[in-house]
Amino acid sequence: MARGKIQIKLIENSTNRQVTYSKRRNGLFKKASELTVLCDAKVSIIMISSTGKLHEYISPTVTTKELFDQYQKTTGKDLWSTHYKAMEEQLEKVKEVNRKLRREIRQTMGESLNDLELEDVLHLVEDCEASLKLIRDRKIKVISNQIETSKKKVRNVEDIHKKLLHELELRGEDPQYGLVDDGGDYDIIGYHNEGPRIFAFHLQPNQQCLHNGAGSDLTTYHLLE
Repeated sequence: MARGKIQIKLIENSTNRQVTYSKRRNGLFKKASELTVLCDAKVSIIMISSTGKLHEYISPTVTTKELFDQYQKTTGKDLWSTHYKAMEEQLEKVKEVNRKLRREIRQTMGESLNDLELEDVLHLVEDCEASLKLIRDRKIKVISNQIETSKKKVRNVEDIHKKLLHELELRGEDPQYGLVDDGGDYDIIGYHNEGPRIFAFHLQPNQQCLHNGAGSDLTTYHLLE
């Protein structure tokens, strides 16, 4: 049965359009491959779909650049000069920006100032003062955050201390003996069969001293309930 003639116009349905593109692209690439083998031809096909995807076929015996170079030679058209010139101009702009930034950095460090006019020097001083202000503000902010963090830690320790004293008061024990300060870090944690408990001890200093081999004094305490 003969296939009906298809009217050549834009396929409105995007899904059908993409399916048709994919099928015809594969068929076109297949024909190009056959043409390359049968006729020893150099074939290059570049296709971009409506979704922006690039598809390309190039004969295995040649590269895309070689084919474009041969196209330029045959037609006399220059495909690269315009792009090369634009790239050179862009490169020169980038180099000029780089030179300017390096010069400004040297001037900020106190170098290469001989070519500056008085007005330029005044602008440089203003820029340096503005930079110093930003640095000071940043430093003050960091120090303030550190101080606030330290205050929070102190408040947490005070809250823990108050909580321990409150627990001791509920037990009817003298809260002034709830913590022992020996001038350094300390932890007093007692354990009971039912779980961890806090015990209050009254430590009485003993007048006797023990001497170790290095000659340092150690004060001993009697442990009282």
